[in-house]
Amino acid sequence: MKPSLTLDGNSLTIDDIWAYAHGKFHTVSVSEHALKKVMAAHSYIKEIAEGSKAVYGVNTGFGLLSDIKIEKEKLHQLQVNLILSHAVGVGQELKPEIAKAALLLRTNTLIKGNSGVSPELINTLVKILNHDLVPIIPEQGSVGACGDLAPLAHMALLIIGEGNCYFKGSISSAKAALDACGIKPHHLGPKEGLALINGTQIMTAIAALTLREAELMAKSADIISAMSLEAFRGTKAAFIPYIHQARPHKQQIEVAKNILSILDESEIANSHKDCGKVQDPYSFRCIPQVHGASRKLIEDARATIEIEINAVTDNPLIFVKENHPELKENMVISGGNFHGEFIAMAMDCLCIGLSELANISDLRLQKLINPSISGLPAFLTPDAGLNSGLMIVQVASASLVSENKILSHPASVDSIPTSADKEDHVSMGTIAARKAKQILDNLRNVLAMELLGAYQGLQLLRPLKSSDLIEKVFSEIEKSVPKIESDRIFKHDIDTLSKILKEGTICTIAEKKYPEFY
Repeated sequence: MKPSLTLDGNSLTIDDIWAYAHGKFHTVSVSEHALKKVMAAHSYIKEIAEGSKAVYGVNTGFGLLSDIKIEKEKLHQLQVNLILSHAVGVGQELKPEIAKAALLLRTNTLIKGNSGVSPELINTLVKILNHDLVPIIPEQGSVGACGDLAPLAHMALLIIGEGNCYFKGSISSAKAALDACGIKPHHLGPKEGLALINGTQIMTAIAALTLREAELMAKSADIISAMSLEAFRGTKAAFIPYIHQARPHKQQIEVAKNILSILDESEIANSHKDCGKVQDPYSFRCIPQVHGASRKLIEDARATIEIEINAVTDNPLIFVKENHPELKENMVISGGNFHGEFIAMAMDCLCIGLSELANISDLRLQKLINPSISGLPAFLTPDAGLNSGLMIVQVASASLVSENKILSHPASVDSIPTSADKEDHVSMGTIAARKAKQILDNLRNVLAMELLGAYQGLQLLRPLKSSDLIEKVFSEIEKSVPKIESDRIFKHDIDTLSKILKEGTICTIAEKKYPEFY
């Protein structure tokens, strides 16, 4: 039976986000404690709305128009107009799992009791989450401050019964989907439109899901690189602990330990232990240094994302005495928590880390297909000349690696004034997150191409066997990818191996044998 997820605004994890986005939870609910905080902040917002004082986001215009006071009878239309006017996204639609993650994240931040939204809005959000209604969100249009305004406006359309959504695997009008689920479109109260769209939840959703798979690909890269080293008949000497303890970066030490564990007790290694090789190319010898450095950037990104998923990122923020007993009076404070710079920089760094994993992977494949270096048949194929083997597989790998280099240009160092120069510095965090996701997709395919080369290289060394772990991985691949005897459509093999990597199959094999596998 599927577990349930209770949101409290403070303890949501990256694994929770991934699990909800991929349909692993039975239901989502909100804790009673969080609902009490929501009610307390909302009571104060209602009090402000009934008064005469101008408060940004409650009874004023937005951005440059913030000095314009709005009459009480028009406050609902103010919030509706905000969402309608901001729904200007363009380009491809975000994957449904990203849109689902964003909706979950927005709910989690709104229940922290700093946004002033009504319990009724939270109830509507929870119903939408549990009926698996997925907003259709164009991926382009956000500059990452004031948060992800345009894409979050598209998310908010679903909540008020506007636009389209995914429902039961098909595109439906939001109104029809809500009706089918017995959910009434939410009637926006003071500040609620702004609270729904002013935040970093699109970039954070992309970042969280990308990060989780990035960790999987980093582990996979260790296993695949060890398989390539075996096919290349390289030495294990470069992974001896003394080397890495002399330069004690934790991630380097752990990767070296991984490689030694993977290569434990191998017939192939024993067959060439007296071959006279002293040093392998950097792409083999420096696996711990390069993979380790990438792991460091991945871990740094995780630390940033873990904070962001439980953060309040809209504006203005509500602080009431009931939720903050130390206060002498209730407060509405304008600030800049919607600014996505933390996510932007974390994702830019993640881009670099993932690009380097792909870069060194391609270099290892280059070595495997080169007979003058590997000692294996040219392009890892029998009867080379008649057959081209993995010649163009490596060309495709090189193209992805070069694309990654372009995508690794940082988005966060760019800014452009918006909203008539009122919002003059922006993060480009959503662009950074989208780039990281594209690089991750490219990395997965590059690793699949290296894995195909390593697998074929090991086939060509038969009857010699590798280590127990590599043989288990080899057997798993052999179920769906036969030995290359002649040319075929290698795209099918690449797609198969990419799917195996995405599902974490080879990492599961490694973790089952070595529970401490890093």
